[in-house]
Amino acid sequence: QVQLVESGGGLVQAGGSLRLSCAASGRAFSPICMGWFRQAPGKAREPVGAINWSRGITYYSPTVEHRFTISRDNAKNMEYLQMNTLKPEDTAVYYCAAADGYCGLDPNHYNYWGQGTQVTVSS
Repeated sequence: QVQLVESGGGLVQAGGSLRLSCAASGRAFSPICMGWFRQAPGKAREPVGAINWSRGITYYSPTVEHRFTISRDNAKNMEYLQMNTLKPEDTAVYYCAAADGYCGLDPNHYNYWGQGTQVTVSS
């Protein structure tokens, strides 16, 4: 079974940076796409971005496109989210996810999810 574990969340000041990591494990792990999503209290889960696992092509929500960067290390089964110029509005639980037959920003098409890591941006 596939397991995804996020790490790197914490408390940062507005304008600061943070790097999240997602470690994937499981037999025959070979997703089409891995993504990052976030959810603030009382709000729906929303996409942050995604990366094609084999080719490294990235997709971003317009709200983070010029501030966040997704990368991956296939050999280590790791996905990363570099978050720069953080805003209070970025405060949320961040989840990594993997999709077997889809690549994009729709969370309904992702098959596996991590437990989430809290990111809090102070004003």
